[in-house]
Amino acid sequence: MSGRVLTPDEVIGELRDGMTIGIGGWGSRRKPMALVRAILRSPLRDLTVVSYAGPDVGLLIASGQARRIVTGFASLDSIALEPHFRNGRQRGTVELTELDEGMLHWGLLAAAHRLPFLPIRAGLGSDVMRVNPELRTVRSPYADTGHPDGEELVAMPALRLDAALVHMNRADAAGNGQYLGPDPYFDDLFCLAAERAYVSCERIVPELTGPPQSLLINRAMAHGVTETPNGAHFTSCVPDYGRDEEFQRRYAKAAADPDDWRRFRAEYLDGDEAAYQKAARQLWAARPRCAWLPAPRPGGAMARSWPARWG
Repeated sequence: MSGRVLTPDEVIGELRDGMTIGIGGWGSRRKPMALVRAILRSPLRDLTVVSYAGPDVGLLIASGQARRIVTGFASLDSIALEPHFRNGRQRGTVELTELDEGMLHWGLLAAAHRLPFLPIRAGLGSDVMRVNPELRTVRSPYADTGHPDGEELVAMPALRLDAALVHMNRADAAGNGQYLGPDPYFDDLFCLAAERAYVSCERIVPELTGPPQSLLINRAMAHGVTETPNGAHFTSCVPDYGRDEEFQRRYAKAAADPDDWRRFRAEYLDGDEAAYQKAARQLWAARPRCAWLPAPRPGGAMARSWPARWG
């Protein structure tokens, strides 16, 4: 289906309670955070979230909107374990399907190809099989050296999604999406595994140019596109900007104390997206500057850790 240009709130308005939602990106990198913040403002509940998890999952656990997380890890990259994920698991407020990263990939791939499962070696001999007793193994019908009766493999079930949310550097109004950083992650598989996929982007442009391999999302995958400048903040969206490490540290510190989290939420999350961006910009402006370390210029080789429009 060719995409439609929507607002973030209109995108989230098409989701329903109890859905299985896939969120692209990886850890604290190129997450569709403006769409996640739109979920926080919505009444959505009982969500199953499939993600290479970062603060997207953390925020949805903190808000009580995620019932189950399906992931291979939950990390902020420079902070090893996502703090709200830790809190949710320690307090028993969220369910977890814990998979090997390769199994998560294979589950999305199976769903993308409309297959019931795909065989994989990952998981064998590990506690993945113990903590997921519903997983089954299959035996290859083909004998080979070392496996005269056929090799035993994990039958990774398809991870079918009701909806997928991904963030691109650029997109056009039809829903074609382009990443400009070093890694596509698995955003295309999230879209292909979903009944409906929505693309947020830093900027909607009239025409996408560049290496063909950077054109990750095609319009047949997307049911809607939304322009969200700085919409991955505080995660990275290289080369437009890097991760906002200072903001991320503040986020993680607040998660450790309920009173601190209430203050953080009131300052950054209780308003709309414009209010969030204004508060984050004010925090950046208040930081001390090093006279000997000039800010990188737009278009420089190193991605700045703040959006270009902040100065």
